Amino acid sequence: MAVHTGDLADPPDTERHFTGGMEQFHHPRRVRTDRRNGSAPTPQRARLLAGLGGRVLEIGAGDGVKLSCYPAEVEEIVLVEADPFLRAAAKGIAGRLATPVQILDGDLRALPVPGGSCDAVVCSLVLCCAARVQDALSEVRRVLAPGGELRFYEHQRSAKPLMTLAECLVTPVWSRAAGGCHPARDIVAGIREAGFVIESCDRFSFLHFEHVLGVARPACGDD
Repeated sequence: MAVHTGDLADPPDTERHFTGGMEQFHHPRRVRTDRRNGSAPTPQRARLLAGLGGRVLEIGAGDGVKLSCYPAEVEEIVLVEADPFLRAAAKGIAGRLATPVQILDGDLRALPVPGGSCDAVVCSLVLCCAARVQDALSEVRRVLAPGGELRFYEHQRSAKPLMTLAECLVTPVWSRAAGGCHPARDIVAGIREAGFVIESCDRFSFLHFEHVLGVARPACGDD
């Protein structure tokens, strides 16, 4: 049974309109491949979620299609999303799943989840939009159970100086047009500064912007 909080009465069917879904509306890229290929999770989404189990919190609902990509070992999914449209869209997907789902109103500065209650937290293209990355990651660390992990798929500042300069120059306009996104943020450094140890991290480019996909855990003494 799925449990929903604060959703609209008649949620939009974004899966029908956007086929493979989107990670985030302000970062338009598919969650699933097209239906002709069986609509499997994209390689990035599959790697992000591989091996997860227990109770998982994902920050940022996107359009909800990502819910259908979680492995069967996950016992409960909690989505935190401030936008009522996206919560409503996610509700339509959640109602079709066997895995229990909670969809909660909230933001990165104060996650509406008890401390130590999540086996994993998934951040997908949201830390670049956080008003204060360290505040968001502090909340992530708070809600993780001992031994829990952070799975991240995020924008990352380019390793090329000229590209970094370009990212910094376009940020004021880009952030207004793309939901507050700051492409020049060093997310990897931010995760380390927040008290996490990065266990794996792969870098790749998408439309000339660098991204990172990896796993991190609270440093010893913080979990």
